[in-house]
Amino acid sequence: MIDSQLIAAIEHKSEVLAGNRPGDPHERTLFVYLPASYDHDQQARFPVVWVLASFASWGQRLFNLEAWDENIVQRMDRLVREGRVRPMIMAFPDCFTRYGGSQYVNSSAVGRYEDYITQELVPLVDSQFRTLASRDHRGVMGSSSGGYGALMLAMRHPDLFGAAVCHSGDMLFEHCYWPDIPGAIRALDVMGGIDGFLASFGLQQKTDDWFRALNLIAMSACYSPNPDSPHGFDLLCDAHTGEIQEEVWQRWLEHDPLRAAPQYLDQLRSLRLLYFDCGRRDEHNLFLGARALHRLLEQHGVRHIYEEFDGGHRGNNWRYNTSLPLLSDALTPYPG
Repeated sequence: MIDSQLIAAIEHKSEVLAGNRPGDPHERTLFVYLPASYDHDQQARFPVVWVLASFASWGQRLFNLEAWDENIVQRMDRLVREGRVRPMIMAFPDCFTRYGGSQYVNSSAVGRYEDYITQELVPLVDSQFRTLASRDHRGVMGSSSGGYGALMLAMRHPDLFGAAVCHSGDMLFEHCYWPDIPGAIRALDVMGGIDGFLASFGLQQKTDDWFRALNLIAMSACYSPNPDSPHGFDLLCDAHTGEIQEEVWQRWLEHDPLRAAPQYLDQLRSLRLLYFDCGRRDEHNLFLGARALHRLLEQHGVRHIYEEFDGGHRGNNWRYNTSLPLLSDALTPYPG
């Protein structure tokens, strides 16, 4: 069980999310996990790990109890008790949107979620808790879209984050996103295009094709915003034939970690820890992008740890048994 006294809830109003196009709330709750030792020594300061939720999820959902498994807070408590992880603060932002997620980027179609974390939430936590408020003691981690966000935020903000963990993150976009296009078009046909689809929230049976259409729309809103478009974004493909729109695709590629990495090699080299992994049976083909990133980083001499495991995209909480100790070693100063 989770000791609720160790979870702080901070209610706050975001300035950068105010007036976002989808009309999502700018008043949000940030949940912060405090280690059991936080109150024992009032002089002690702690590293902070920012934990980013996957697509269609948000920070608080990572506390859900699961059968035959531990959530991340239970796992953290156990690893600390076992001496495998030194105490750390963990922050769980809410970046959920009408479209299911933000990919933790700034988008005129979705909102300024990159700025929300880096400009508002990081300073907020450092001002309210006894943190070691420097990039050498601050990490970011996540799985799936959360892993994508962790990798991109660490690349783009090495002044804030000194360590990054990416579990099964989105990359090599043609292999992880294109396979969903035929099913997405089927769903859009049934529901009368993008307008009909957006009106179906809460009313339509959520089939596999419905989720494919949601993912296509959400990623288009994040990666190819267009304020002049009727929906605020340009769809990756033709909504009738599924043909890729090349100009839009090029804009998507600017957000692909594999394509972005060559621009951020020095920033990646500066990280105290860069860890990523993926299952060999990942249903979204993310192991291909992970392998390609691993090879690219090796070619450029960027220190990192890459692991593959026998598994798919879901049910991989056990991978935190590896990543949390690595984060602890990278972010927690040894005494003396």
